[in-house]
Amino acid sequence: MLDFMNEPAEILKAFKTYYETAEMEAVTDPHLVYDLRAKLDATGFYDDYEVDRVAKVDLDPNGTQKQLDAAIAPIADRLLKRYKSAQADMTLAEEKHDEKAVRAAKDQLESLLLFKNDMGAYTRLYAFLSQIFDYGNTGIEKRCLFYKRLIPLLDFGRERDTVDLSKVVLTHHTLKNQGKQVMGLNADGTYKLPAMDAVGSGSVQEKQEAYLNEIIDKVNGLFEGQLTDDDQLVYVNGVLKGKLLENETLMRQAASNSKEQFANSPDLKEAVMHAIMDALEAHQAMSTQALGSERVQEGLRDILLGPAQLYEALRAKSSSGSPAARR
Repeated sequence: MLDFMNEPAEILKAFKTYYETAEMEAVTDPHLVYDLRAKLDATGFYDDYEVDRVAKVDLDPNGTQKQLDAAIAPIADRLLKRYKSAQADMTLAEEKHDEKAVRAAKDQLESLLLFKNDMGAYTRLYAFLSQIFDYGNTGIEKRCLFYKRLIPLLDFGRERDTVDLSKVVLTHHTLKNQGKQVMGLNADGTYKLPAMDAVGSGSVQEKQEAYLNEIIDKVNGLFEGQLTDDDQLVYVNGVLKGKLLENETLMRQAASNSKEQFANSPDLKEAVMHAIMDALEAHQAMSTQALGSERVQEGLRDILLGPAQLYEALRAKSSSGSPAARR
């Protein structure tokens, strides 16, 4: 059951901005849905039969959770296994220093991540445009239902032996009239609604993700042994960077010097050493190697100044009004 129990005054306040005088800043192209559908269909990660099967259960008032699980689980399982296989291929290729195979494996990983992002973009776009345009196309709506069910199951990078179907629950909603409240919706001002544009044109290599991938790539060349990407990312971008962000001396230096000057600071070299020592107990394997190797220490310093953006983070923290910045 879905309860809609907001106070009338709150509802009026929320909707008032968009009533009568609301305008669109630009026109949202209704054909974007078709373009994005074509892009997703072209991936080959699913077929029409699978879409129809999931949508049929979703739209059937008598549909059961068991039927939904049976329809969606094989697709999610196939894609999760494909992602896991590409990860294994990339690891093997990196060990063999096969750059072509590494690139092929990365492309496969990125295509799956982009596929998930595009499905999310499709559902948001359809939810918006279907209120304005009558597509008269059941294939468009079916895909929206299909993508909504599939997205939560694609927890790439955290695969289990079986698909976690607890994230997809078949729920039947009942609307109950709790009475009517007369509300006047005379807007006081104007408000322009932004158009939706460039939906589905995103790339998984957006800036922040690119930084994280660069950190992993660089750290992989510093440490030896069975260390996961998550371990190394947390160690550098979480533990070490977090400890260095607490250093008030570095914060002041980042605020008043260029990045090149900051990189040559003897205080930075000492601070990295202290951060490694502080992290020793929790991350002994990497810390031990780092403490015993000038090469690793220099590499960590380069990563912290590069993709980990330590300098930029210190400057941002300094400008936010911390006590260190004011002294």
